[in-house]
Amino acid sequence: MNIHLRKLEEKDAEGMLEWMHDADIQKNFRLDGSNKSKEDVIAFINDAETTPVNGKSIHLAIADEHNEYLGTISLKNVDMEAKNAEYAISLRKKAQGQGIGLEATRKVLSLAFEVYELEKVYLNVFSDNINAICLYEKCGFVCEGEFRRHLYLNGEYKSLKWYSMLKEEFQRNLK
Repeated sequence: MNIHLRKLEEKDAEGMLEWMHDADIQKNFRLDGSNKSKEDVIAFINDAETTPVNGKSIHLAIADEHNEYLGTISLKNVDMEAKNAEYAISLRKKAQGQGIGLEATRKVLSLAFEVYELEKVYLNVFSDNINAICLYEKCGFVCEGEFRRHLYLNGEYKSLKWYSMLKEEFQRNLK
């Protein structure tokens, strides 16, 4: 599937609410989106940055060839001095398992390293989120370690794996 990254638009709100209100998707997130309203999502869309601003986050829509919203991909907590940002992705169910996450991740990493000139992109993921871990490793992220039993959510402790990619690793992966 041919995808592109673009600015989030108000018309994306329903698709965003779809994954936010999906219990299967939400179980892999720390923050609970199940209580978000259309007004909350529209406010998020209107506030979303599309270029780096120190201390802020970039949020972009993943869209198909018909410009349909498939998910959101982000570079959060941009630090222009240290030249790093935290990566995040959320896909609608209909977009999962088709290579869309892989292609979108490669596109946002290209922006991060080639356009924004970041040095490092990092992420954390629940240690039991095997599908996400497979995606991150396929993209070339390197595991830096695990924070065992680090979060207490929904009555259980969750461990977090930390991954990162450096600019030179991204450039090597292009060859």
